[in-house]
Amino acid sequence: MTGSKSRLPRSLYAETARERADTGPVVAPKRVDVAVIGGGFTGLSTALHLAQRGVDVAVLEANEPGWGASGRNGGQVNSGLKYEPDQIESDFGAERGRRMVAFSGDAPNLVFDLIRTHQIRCEANQSGTIRAAFTRGSADYLRRATEGWQRRGLPVEGLDRDAVVGASGTDRYQFGALDRRGGSVNPLGYARGLADAAIKAGAVIHGQTKVTALSRQGDGWSVSTPNGIVTADWVVLATNGYTDDLWPGLRQSIVPVYSGIVATEPLPAAIADRILPHRSVLYEHESVTVYFRLDAQNRLLMGGRSRLRNLEGPDGFRDLTAYAKRLYPFIGDPAWSHGWNGQLAITPDHYPHLHEPAPHLIACLGYNGRGIAMATAMGGEIARRVTGTAAADLTMPVTPIKPMRLHALWPVAVKARIAYGRARMAIGL
Repeated sequence: MTGSKSRLPRSLYAETARERADTGPVVAPKRVDVAVIGGGFTGLSTALHLAQRGVDVAVLEANEPGWGASGRNGGQVNSGLKYEPDQIESDFGAERGRRMVAFSGDAPNLVFDLIRTHQIRCEANQSGTIRAAFTRGSADYLRRATEGWQRRGLPVEGLDRDAVVGASGTDRYQFGALDRRGGSVNPLGYARGLADAAIKAGAVIHGQTKVTALSRQGDGWSVSTPNGIVTADWVVLATNGYTDDLWPGLRQSIVPVYSGIVATEPLPAAIADRILPHRSVLYEHESVTVYFRLDAQNRLLMGGRSRLRNLEGPDGFRDLTAYAKRLYPFIGDPAWSHGWNGQLAITPDHYPHLHEPAPHLIACLGYNGRGIAMATAMGGEIARRVTGTAAADLTMPVTPIKPMRLHALWPVAVKARIAYGRARMAIGL
C-alpha cells in the first residue's frame, strides 16, 4: 500500500496468526522486472504467480504484508461476485459473462489449493458459505439466484426455512443459499503465508517501504521510495481500500468503507455447537451486510459496517455484540475480547476493477467485500497479463479509470447508510 507507516492494529488475528515474513525495507537503487505496490492479497498473489513464472518481482509495502484489509477482514472465503450469473452475463455478454461466473465461483478453490500446496498455517476450513435472508424480498431474490447457479451445474444448495434454521442455529432467516466452495481462514495468517510462499518462489518483499511517487522512465517506470529509486518494466498498483493519490483519479474511483469485527473469548463447546453447527460461514444478503463465523477455538466473530475511523476494542462495536445476542439468545453474556476495523474498497458498479491507465501499468482494486478469494484470483490474472496474455483475453475486463463525481461527499453517504442499517437492526428488521 502507499499510505503512511503505522503499527499493526491490535486484533485477534495479530495475536494468533503465524509469524510474519522477514520483509526489510528496500535498499535502492534497485532494478526489477515488476514492482508491485501494496502487500495485501492482490499484491502478494501477483508476486507469487509472477515468481513462479520466473519473473523478477518486488513488492513494496508501506507497513508489513497483510497490514490493510487483507489482515483485518472477516476471514470469509466467499465465491462469486456481487451479482448473480444471469446479471453478469447480461452486463458483459454471454461469453465473457460465463467466464467471469466460472472464474469468480472457483476463486475459493484457488485459495484452498494454494494453502494446501504451500502448507500455509491459517486455520483454513473449506466448510461452505451461507448467504442468508431475513426479509421476503431478499429471500425471493436468493431463491432465484440459487436456481441460476444450479442451472449451470454449480454446487449451490437452497436452504428453505427449516434447513436454514438448522444450518445457522438461529430462527432469524427465511432462506439461505449454501455454496460448498466457500469457507474461512485467519486472513492475516493467510497473507503472511502468501508472502512466505512468494519469497520461496523468488520474489522479494520489502516492508516499511512507502512509495512516494511514480513516473515514466523510457519504456519503464521509476518508483520513488524514501530509500531511493526502484526502476521496473511493469508496475502493479494493488492498494485497494488504502489507495491514495499516487495515480491520478484512482482514489476517486472507489469508496473506502470501514468494516469492523468483534470477537468473543472461546465459547463453551455446548454453545458453539449450536451456532453454525457445520462451521459454515454466514453473511446476510440484505441492505447492510452483517457476517459472522466461528474460528478454530470456538470464538464467535461478528462483522459489519463500522464508524469511519480506526477503532480498537469491543466497546466500539456494541451494535454487533447486541446483534449477536439477537441471533443467539442462548449465548448469554460472553466476554468480547477484541474489536478492530479496516478499510475495504467499494466500486460504483460493485464489480472489481482492472485498469491499464498507461503502458505497462496495471491497477486492480474494488472487491466489494469478497477480497480473500477474488484478490487472490486476480493476482493470477495480473501475472498472465504481465507475461504476455492480451488484455482482451483476460477473464475480467480491462476498463478505464472513472473517478466518481462528488467523491468528497462519500463519508456523508456512508454514515447515512450505516445509520439506516443500525436502525433496522435495533427494531428487529
